[in-house]
Amino acid sequence: MSYKDGKAVEEEEKVHRIRITLTSRNVPSLEKVCAELVKGAKEKSLKVKGPVRMPTKTLRITTRKTPCGEGSKTWDKFQLRIHKRVIDLTSPAEVVKAITSINIEPGVEVEVTIADS
Repeated sequence: MSYKDGKAVEEEEKVHRIRITLTSRNVPSLEKVCAELVKGAKEKSLKVKGPVRMPTKTLRITTRKTPCGEGSKTWDKFQLRIHKRVIDLTSPAEVVKAITSINIEPGVEVEVTIADS
């Protein structure tokens, strides 16, 4: 507690801008984790922006089917799609631990970035 003009003033908790970045190859599990995070944040009455769908990264590899190089020239095409979601929160840092303590699906990577506002 601090004093201003002789009166006691309670200090507010420092509010942070928090960016949660989720990446996965599996869209349904990614959407499920996003929905749980947003639901948990809204239950604690925080400001939530998102989930914002970022562009999908597509990694492509084209290779010859035959190992020796003889025969007809046939090709295999493989791709790996990486989906990304971004959720922005405005809240104290302690509240984020409670929100992010949910069950996270296998194959979903979570990155939390905290910035002072």
